[in-house]
Amino acid sequence: MQLKSFSKINLTLQVIKKNKKNNLHDIQSYYCLIDLHDKINVKVNRRRKDKIRFYGKFAKNVSHSKNSVKDVLKGLRKRNLIFKHYSISIKKNIPVFGGLGGGSSNAAFLTKHFVGKKIKNFLLNGLSEKIGSDFKLFFCNQAFIKNLNEIVKFKKKYSLYFLLVYPNIRCSTKNIYSKMTKYSSKSILKFNKINTKNKFLKFLVKKDNDLQKVVEKKYPKIKRLINEIRQFRGCYFSRLTGSGSVCYGVFKSRIAAKNALSRVKLKYPKYWSSFAKTI
Repeated sequence: MQLKSFSKINLTLQVIKKNKKNNLHDIQSYYCLIDLHDKINVKVNRRRKDKIRFYGKFAKNVSHSKNSVKDVLKGLRKRNLIFKHYSISIKKNIPVFGGLGGGSSNAAFLTKHFVGKKIKNFLLNGLSEKIGSDFKLFFCNQAFIKNLNEIVKFKKKYSLYFLLVYPNIRCSTKNIYSKMTKYSSKSILKFNKINTKNKFLKFLVKKDNDLQKVVEKKYPKIKRLINEIRQFRGCYFSRLTGSGSVCYGVFKSRIAAKNALSRVKLKYPKYWSSFAKTI
C-alpha cells in the first residue's frame, strides 16, 4: 500500500503569548495543504517488530532513533488501534526543518490509513501531545487554527499556486520561538471576509507571519529571497511558512508560478525549489 503524505503552508501566522498552564505559545494561522508530498509504503512485518526506513533527497536529516512515525505507531498500539507490526518506507520529498510539517504529515497520514478518516477529537488530541500541534492540521485541507486545540475548517476551498524555495538552512523551531519579543492579539475568524477567492487573497496580502522578522534577522539571505520572490510577475505576496526556512510566493496562475520557478532555478541552482498547488 502506497500513501501520499501531503505538506502544509502557513498562509498567515500569529504568535500569541505563552500559555501559563503548558508554557507553550498559542498560535493562530490560516493554512492549506499542498500537493508536495512524501511517499509512504506500508506492509505487514511478520517478525513482530516495526521496521522504518527513510530514503530520498531529505532522508539524511531525519532522526532514525526518534521520529514521528515511531511515535504514532507506539501511540496507536497503546490505544489498541493496531495490533500488527509493519515495514514502513518513506521517500522524503518534503524538506526537513523547512516549516512544511513533513514529519507530522507522515504521522497523520499513517493514522488515517490505520484508523480511517473520521477520527475522534480525543484521539487527535492525545496523539498531538506526543507528536506535536502540527499533527492535527493534516485532517483539514484548508482551515484556520483558532488556537492550539481548535481548528476551523473553511466553508469554501480555493485553488492557489505556489513557488517554494528551500535555501538549505535548517531552522530550529524552538530557537526561533525563544527569540520572540513581540506578540499578536487574538483575532476572530469572519467568513464574510474570506468568502470569495478575491477577498481571501486581499485579506492574506495584509497579513504576515510573526516569526518571519526573527528568522530574517538571524538569516539575512532569507529576507533577500522573500523580497526577490515578491518581485516576480504575477506574485500576490511572498512569505515564510512556519518557522522556516522554506520561502514561498502565491501566484495568480500556474504559468506565472512556473515561470518564477524557472528563474529561481537559474539564479539559485543549489537551492531546492518547486511548484506546488493546493489539494
